Amino acid sequence: MASVAGPETTRSDHPPLDRAVLQGFYRRMRAVAPAAVGAIERDRADDPTRSFADTACGRLVRSLDDDGLRALGMWAHHWCMRFYDDDTRPGLRLVRNIAGRSGLGWTADEVRWMLRESQAAGPAAEDRFTLPLAAFRELPPDDRPPELFEGLPSEEPLASTGSVRPFGAVVPRQLRRG
Repeated sequence: MASVAGPETTRSDHPPLDRAVLQGFYRRMRAVAPAAVGAIERDRADDPTRSFADTACGRLVRSLDDDGLRALGMWAHHWCMRFYDDDTRPGLRLVRNIAGRSGLGWTADEVRWMLRESQAAGPAAEDRFTLPLAAFRELPPDDRPPELFEGLPSEEPLASTGSVRPFGAVVPRQLRRG
């Protein structure tokens, strides 16, 4: 599942990610995409007040290991930020759920990729930093390349090493960049 812009496009002044790394991301995301699309479609037609654990997306999340959850999170983040339509609530709920999980083993390259997707989406995609910020907080301090700091919406969220704040509260509106 390649971005509309393609894997060669750099969405910032930073060097592009290694092609082999990108291909690995896309291969992992393609593996979870059919199940994710089906789960999101079933959840769209279902009761939105149902607890996440009882939804198709919740069952999908329970079926995956950490590597699969990171791939699912990256795919859902990409879908919600780049290919969203009138009803992304199930996808955003999935992203929030994955963002609320700790210990998934995020890599700096995964965070860098999600930040670039978020920046490319622009301010119209509200809460576009939910998963990248959560993943960034999970990186060990030595794995936080300086250029990742430049991609973050503000330095305030970096102070928190605890759990992710509720959806919609990750970055105050007045601090969001356009």
